[in-house]
Amino acid sequence: MVNITFKVDDQVTQRAQAAAQKMGKNLNQVVLDYLEQLGGSTQRDQEWNRFEQSCLTSGGRLNGWKFNRDEANQR
Repeated sequence: MVNITFKVDDQVTQRAQAAAQKMGKNLNQVVLDYLEQLGGSTQRDQEWNRFEQSCLTSGGRLNGWKFNRDEANQR
């Protein structure tokens, strides 16, 4: 793990800490979550790849149904 140091305005830090507290987290946890999201998650990538493969190999189950714009817009 790497330590990162940021210089942030005091008012920004206070507002960010308050927002983090409302989420039930501390500021460090919020920043770590954001960096993990920004850097990509291996687990999320693997889940997406499994989902994509499932979609590509499922063959579909439309039983002859085709999209019809008029039916879709009926109210």
